[in-house]
Amino acid sequence: MQAGSNLQRTISTSKQLFDAAQQVIPGGVNSPVRAFKSVGGTPLFIERAEGAYMEDADGNRYIDYIGSWGPMIFGHTHPDVVEAVKSAVDNSTSFGAPTKVEIDVAQLIVDMVPSIEKVRMVNSGTEATMSAARLARGYTGRDKIIKFEGNYHGHGDFFLIEAGSGAATFGEPNSPGVTEGNAKDTLVARYNDVEHVETLVDSNPGEIACIILEPLAGNMGCVPPEPGFLEGLRALCDEHGIVLIFDEVMTGFRVARGGVQERFGVVPDMTTLGKIIGGGLPVGAYGGRKDIMDFVSPSGPVYQAGTLSGNPLAMRAGYAVLKKIADTTDLYDTLEAYGQALEEGIKGNLNDLGLNYYTTRVGSMGSLFFNEDRVVDFASAQACDLERYGKYFHAMLDEGVYLAPSQFEAYFFSTMHGAEELEQTIKANRRALERVHA
Repeated sequence: MQAGSNLQRTISTSKQLFDAAQQVIPGGVNSPVRAFKSVGGTPLFIERAEGAYMEDADGNRYIDYIGSWGPMIFGHTHPDVVEAVKSAVDNSTSFGAPTKVEIDVAQLIVDMVPSIEKVRMVNSGTEATMSAARLARGYTGRDKIIKFEGNYHGHGDFFLIEAGSGAATFGEPNSPGVTEGNAKDTLVARYNDVEHVETLVDSNPGEIACIILEPLAGNMGCVPPEPGFLEGLRALCDEHGIVLIFDEVMTGFRVARGGVQERFGVVPDMTTLGKIIGGGLPVGAYGGRKDIMDFVSPSGPVYQAGTLSGNPLAMRAGYAVLKKIADTTDLYDTLEAYGQALEEGIKGNLNDLGLNYYTTRVGSMGSLFFNEDRVVDFASAQACDLERYGKYFHAMLDEGVYLAPSQFEAYFFSTMHGAEELEQTIKANRRALERVHA
């Protein structure tokens, strides 16, 4: 399955499907970013995928830089994952009882993620972050949490909060249905600004249960931590008895075997995971220090449960991926080499065309920001030219390259992206930029 220029592509089938979907599904999609609201046009309905490629309902093929938003580190339909799911189905799709593979997956996670001594499986990243925050509150006996502008931790009520009007104010709900009561215990800090976090902590002495963040942001585009940021948060949490939670749902096993905490050398108290640990099936997990995790029922008083937690299909797929990660010695070197070549190619195109757009990359995820200034937080990300990104997105589709339909999402690639995909992508990037600036 290969992709080339789709300049003559049609999307009539996708249009028909989207019209039908809107009659029975809110907005025609089951997750908002899929609706193409940020870039305009009709969302593409995907029929199949293999390796580094996806094919839509009209037969157009694309080099895929979404990878199901991160899980497909070994590409689509990897035979080890396919076989694992097929063999699991033969035994039943669910038991509602413990299985050995849950232990096997948990052991691999514990072995590879520095902060995790025990781990609890759930069904989504949202469940993982909600459960982690509740556990931190139960463990510390405190109510308030600190999150960061531009970081996304799922759609739990106390995460859908925007910044208040002052440096030490509580956040405000940014979605109908989220109550002021939920918002009052959430404080919102500026990403990459330790001093702002210190202000919030000092203004609420002895009241902060946890600080939760994407240690490498991926939901305002790929925004790396500035030097000293993670270290400053670690020291602040140690000083004030606050639980530090890294949301590595996106970055876990993606940017390093042990995630951001391994790559940057800062170990949190708790970590949330998802995506890669399920091999593309619905999954989530939260884990951390033994003394904290033993506060979870039935060992401790903090309640959390789920009928499909540790589902055998997700666990079998996840085990296949995690075991392959554990056993592949050159995995991250391979991904780094591709990422570096891709980044250099994009920067070369920008230089040749006299454009000063900002690029970021950490391992196998990155962003091209339509912004001539550095992007270090949500405010600088919002300064991007969103209209121009939308034009670029559609130009890349025409060139046979599928990117995230939002400036505020990262791109991902897999071990199945090789020399051919690299060459096609860099050429497509140049032509798309030329079209946008014609």
